[in-house]
Amino acid sequence: MIAFVAGLVGWLTEKVGGTEGLKVGDEAPGFELPGSDGETYRLGDYRGERAVVLAWFPKAFTPGCTAECTVFAKEGEKLKEFDIAYFTASCDKPEKNAKFAEKVGADYPILSDPEGDVARAYGVVDALRPVPRRWTFIIGEDGKILYIDKEVNTKTHAADVAAKLEELGIEKRDKDDAE
Repeated sequence: MIAFVAGLVGWLTEKVGGTEGLKVGDEAPGFELPGSDGETYRLGDYRGERAVVLAWFPKAFTPGCTAECTVFAKEGEKLKEFDIAYFTASCDKPEKNAKFAEKVGADYPILSDPEGDVARAYGVVDALRPVPRRWTFIIGEDGKILYIDKEVNTKTHAADVAAKLEELGIEKRDKDDAE
């Protein structure tokens, strides 16, 4: 019995990806994901150009996720002050996230990872958790993880991310360049 339990723990650890996961300073896993706007977004397109915010959420149209993505839309001007690309992301299908983006008034892309490959690479899903954890990654121009927020407040998330961008010294846009 002890051997069985030890084997099961070993198997789960392997499937879950160990206990370490990604940490600040690690190279961020690359991605190529469809956005709610019909475009495809690749992390590599921003390398050497600007920082990236990737905010994972569990499931479109649920209360917490609706609150989080709505805050990103309504308070997006706080994020647009910085020279960044920012996205929210889930494992929902692109069609569902397109409808969700419309509902929350998103003026930014909501990315879809329906197979969960990128979500697994970021450690937000695993064998024990099939929907993403509500974690946000701030990735530097060099492709390295600058910050991971694992305690997201859905009601203040845009302001919290903006404050962290400021703290990290992420470059601000020229007022004339704000998107």
